[in-house]
Amino acid sequence: EVQLVESGGGLVQAGGSLRLSCAASGFTFDNYAIGWFRQAPGLEREGVSSISSSGGSTRYADSAKGRFTITIDNAKNTVNLQMNSLKPEDTAVYYCAAVRAPLFAVSMRPTAYRYWGQGAQVTVSS
Repeated sequence: EVQLVESGGGLVQAGGSLRLSCAASGFTFDNYAIGWFRQAPGLEREGVSSISSSGGSTRYADSAKGRFTITIDNAKNTVNLQMNSLKPEDTAVYYCAAVRAPLFAVSMRPTAYRYWGQGAQVTVSS
């Protein structure tokens, strides 16, 4: 059974950093593309970052470029999202998602993903 579990969310002041982790079970990342998404109250779920199964391709939302970094830790079977210079508008529930995909395929569309974690709350205070 494929399962994804996010961790690392919390409350941080503006300008601070958090690292989200997505731990996978039931599969290994070498066959799956992973995406990070977020959803704030009253808003649609949006793509934040994605990484291909090979780790060779990454994509970031404009709002995340230069501040967020997505990486794969194959030894731990986790995908991490390092978030720096956080802003109040980054406040949301963050989800990781997975889909079986070719080596260099990435997607920022929520509908492209099959498996989802339960979400982790990130709150950035001003």
